[in-house]
Amino acid sequence: MSAHTAEINNQKPSWFGGVSPYNVSYGKLMMWFFLVSDAFSFSGLLIAYAFQRFNHADTWAVPDKVFKSFPFLEGEYPMMYVGLMTFILIMSSVTMVLAVEAGHRNDKKDVIKWMLLTIIGGFTFLGSQAYEWYHFIHGTTEGGFYEGVQYFGANLTHNEYGHPDFGGFFFFITGFHGFHVFSGVVINIIIFINVLLGTYERRGHYEMVEKVGLYWHFVDLVWVFVFTFFYLL
Repeated sequence: MSAHTAEINNQKPSWFGGVSPYNVSYGKLMMWFFLVSDAFSFSGLLIAYAFQRFNHADTWAVPDKVFKSFPFLEGEYPMMYVGLMTFILIMSSVTMVLAVEAGHRNDKKDVIKWMLLTIIGGFTFLGSQAYEWYHFIHGTTEGGFYEGVQYFGANLTHNEYGHPDFGGFFFFITGFHGFHVFSGVVINIIIFINVLLGTYERRGHYEMVEKVGLYWHFVDLVWVFVFTFFYLL
């Protein structure tokens, strides 16, 4: 459509400014900008981890021997616990999708139900991660040896599982991601309270649920990469 034709039809062409050609709200656009910038942070951390991982391949920790603790079960169950954590977080992303879909239908009752399940999933993941950290820090009863010295558990300077850098990367990257999950849970609670109060019902839309949903899906996607780098490589 030419500018002249647009003027005739009393329409303002998108290239004149002030019109979003993709019909995206300012809030959604800013959320996408934030997520892209945050993705660079995680990418840099994971690339640095991968570099150290392959640079010290002979002394690096073996995931199957590190992450094998499962609550209330005796024996070794490598990767089962972190697999359960991953499943819980992915399912919370599913419930968030359902909450957003309910918001598109202006179904307050369903939004409340699915957001509550998302919050429960987030808290469950954080509790599971705390349990994993506890066992990682305290280690095994037999300990381990690195460069002839026996260590028990792990901290930022040494660990019984192998090269000291493994512990530092583990605490920083999983902690950084855990902080994102915690922040997401807090934001979800705030939005959940607003839903209960009918704030978005009065506005006539649930776009805030969709915006926080974008953040939650990002957190889940990042965990897939963290899981791959730390637990599968």
